[in-house]
Amino acid sequence: MSNLIIGLTGGVASGKSELTRRFEALGVHVADADVVAREVVEPGQPPLAAIVREFGPGVLQPDGRLDRRQLRERIFADPAARRTLEAITHPAIRAALETQCRQAPSPYAIAAIPLLAEAGGRVGYPWLDRILVVDAPEAVQHARLMRRDGVDEVLAGRMIAAQASRQERLALADDLVVNDGEPSHLDAMVAELHARYSALAGAASRDRDGDPLRP
Repeated sequence: MSNLIIGLTGGVASGKSELTRRFEALGVHVADADVVAREVVEPGQPPLAAIVREFGPGVLQPDGRLDRRQLRERIFADPAARRTLEAITHPAIRAALETQCRQAPSPYAIAAIPLLAEAGGRVGYPWLDRILVVDAPEAVQHARLMRRDGVDEVLAGRMIAAQASRQERLALADDLVVNDGEPSHLDAMVAELHARYSALAGAASRDRDGDPLRP
């Protein structure tokens, strides 16, 4: 079981995936909120049943899976519907992320949560021990989005503006990676963070094992 849980977040096209791949290459377990969000609405999962109760059977495809496109159109057109959906899915996502991280075989685990600031930060995720923010200047985000997703400058700006601000994310940071260059420069940063987190996880393990009140 892991002894330390790191929350990793950052704006769109900031380089979160580049970081998580490097941590995984070092043997660190990464629980991805985007993956978990899809898993909790699979057929047979309680959140899917709750979604059908709230939005009707029309949100299902013929095979019983969630029609994400149809539901997405509904919630973007109706803020109240989006809040209803979030009230159903967010608790399940948080619980699954925490379970995966606590049961991880690595000394520490990472919860990759792109919308951590939007979802309440430390209040929404009180079980995070530290928060790592990957940051990039907005001009860099714009350029990456246009190149990566083939969108124009206007749409890239809208995608960035739809998220929490850089300042809101930076306010959460215990640790910060500025990703404004080539991906290769992240290697040394991740190695340094890995050493720091491994040491903290080791200290947490010793504290836990030495606590006479623990079973």
